[in-house]
Amino acid sequence: MAGDKKVLNISPLAADEETKIEDERENWKNPLQFIFYCLGYAVGFGNVWRFPYLCYKNGGAAFLIPYLTMLFLAGIPVFFMELSIGQYISLGPAVLFPKLAPIFSGLGWGVVSIAFFTAIYFNVILAWSFFYMIFSFYSVLPWSHCDNEFNSPGCYYEEGAALCRNQSLFFFNQSCLSLEDYCGLADLIPFNQTHCQNYANTSLTSAEKVITKISASEDFFRNRMLRVTGTTWEDMGDMQWELVGLMALAWLIVGTCLARGIRTTGNIVYFTALFPYAVMIILFIRGITLEGAYRGLEFYILKPNVTRLMEIEVWSEAAVQIFFSLGVCFGSLITLSSYNKFTNNCMRDAFAVALGNCSTSVFIGLVIFSVLGFLANEMGVEVNEVAASGSGLAFVVYPAAISLMPVPQLWSVLFFLMLITIGFGSQFTMVETVTTAIVDQFESLRKTKAMVVMWTCIFLFLMGLPMCLQGGIYMLELLAFYSAGVSLLILCLFQMIGVMGIFGVRNMFKAVEEMKMRVRLPLRIYWGVTWLCITPTALILITAISFTDIVPASWEGYVFPDAIQLLGWLVCCCPLVCVIGGAVYVMIANKGMFLTLFKITPEFCPASQRGKQEEMNAKFRLLPRCNAVPRRGHPLFRTRHTLLQNSVHICKYTYFYTFTFDVHLKTTKNSPRVIYYIKLFGKGDVQ
Repeated sequence: MAGDKKVLNISPLAADEETKIEDERENWKNPLQFIFYCLGYAVGFGNVWRFPYLCYKNGGAAFLIPYLTMLFLAGIPVFFMELSIGQYISLGPAVLFPKLAPIFSGLGWGVVSIAFFTAIYFNVILAWSFFYMIFSFYSVLPWSHCDNEFNSPGCYYEEGAALCRNQSLFFFNQSCLSLEDYCGLADLIPFNQTHCQNYANTSLTSAEKVITKISASEDFFRNRMLRVTGTTWEDMGDMQWELVGLMALAWLIVGTCLARGIRTTGNIVYFTALFPYAVMIILFIRGITLEGAYRGLEFYILKPNVTRLMEIEVWSEAAVQIFFSLGVCFGSLITLSSYNKFTNNCMRDAFAVALGNCSTSVFIGLVIFSVLGFLANEMGVEVNEVAASGSGLAFVVYPAAISLMPVPQLWSVLFFLMLITIGFGSQFTMVETVTTAIVDQFESLRKTKAMVVMWTCIFLFLMGLPMCLQGGIYMLELLAFYSAGVSLLILCLFQMIGVMGIFGVRNMFKAVEEMKMRVRLPLRIYWGVTWLCITPTALILITAISFTDIVPASWEGYVFPDAIQLLGWLVCCCPLVCVIGGAVYVMIANKGMFLTLFKITPEFCPASQRGKQEEMNAKFRLLPRCNAVPRRGHPLFRTRHTLLQNSVHICKYTYFYTFTFDVHLKTTKNSPRVIYYIKLFGKGDVQ
């Protein structure tokens, strides 16, 4: 029987020739483009208005201890991990994670959704910056006084108040009032030259606190640019067409730059990444020459409070700031590194960008607080009374300080131009993340990426229109509060589990070495310990602390209604819904063993290997799963199953040559069995 030979011919019923492989992925012109792009992305608005406030709030220079500790134990390991897998696979996160393991099919779109929501409100902030820069060219800055038509009665500025004070009068509604009239505004009567009392003579109130004052810069922000006074979530007011036009301008710039490809945008980021540093240096030199600057620097960093290091809240805020400042788990770092050449030293880049970003945060703090010290000195108050966080620092406090400087227009233009370039540096990357996810998922769109960029920008512009209403800042604060909150930390933890739990640390080291990066023993120990133990533990602890410290979203003391908080939580859960939805889908669609969903797919490999596989399989014919497929129990079933397990899988299909089976019967001691020898015919045999 051993000499018997039987030939079975199987021809596919429906087989179409595959089209040619899509054009190769773009690459950066040189490594510097990538470094500056990453730096421009990482250095964002948070470096300007969040880190300096956290530093002075949590012990000054002492805060740098937990900050740098979390940088090296949690921030840089995740940063390098994302750069490595993006460069190794050369794909964006939307298609990278399904190739890592099918169970993570929704993880990529989860992180992309965070970049999507963030990109919506970032351009609104850019519109604000354009608005302020335009008014910076006025001969008199409109936020430096209260003589504008839009000013509220409670508007206060030091120069006008000083004129009234010299006459023993009180400044209100752009005029000087006597003590009796001033106290009467609050239904009080004078007690002496400095205090008012109620008619029952039961309480005294300082005359300075009788009326709620609003600074001229805050009045400009609230009542000129936003026109938010009197609005609520139930009544958002009218559309601010000035802001709509400026937001459209910002999206036009973003779309025009990105439509020309990453190489063109890479040239632009040389300016957006470096220009802010030139402005920072100029503002710092000017700041430290102002009277009272030392008070601000002393308050910021020169008087460390080491007792704060014993509080877990300080360590938690340092870790959260590291993750948000570096921009990990937004999918953006994976996207940027996917355009790298395969042998780029992204480990060097990870250290350079991460350390550069954190150094920038510290330096910006010096720039900000030197000016805040000057402002406090001019107003005769303590620095902590003028220190602020968030948009209030950039659009209220700092403009107020600038207005007191000589030639304020110059410093105002420089400051808001710096904000604009910082914003574009981050916005380019986040929109690129979204568009790359789309063209990676739908490869047929790759040749028309410019159109994808255009329609993405139009859609994001439309999504941002509600934030241009008079009460639009409520929507912006809600989105900023919930879009990249707890969900980002959870997705970051999923990334660590997927890459380190499924791909594995050993494979990571092999991939790094395959990309021609030499990892010496100390660094190998550092990466291994942080990836396997320290970073996941830190993420779990930070996430747990974040859940115990949840507060409702609000703005300027206005806590948003419960229904709006629910809307915010829906936004927060969107990335998690992507992850869960993707996992459920592949479990339902899976026809094989359940455990295969947790295994690495053959496509999780360098682009060069995938390219060879695609070139080889372009010669294959698609074997349909009908008629030609043997049923279970048929002697060919086992052969087909083995062939499926060992064949090359590309995307959703399995490809084969037209083949014949050479069948030999071989008798063993136990029982006869059939052995199938498969020969593949084509232009070349497949090994």
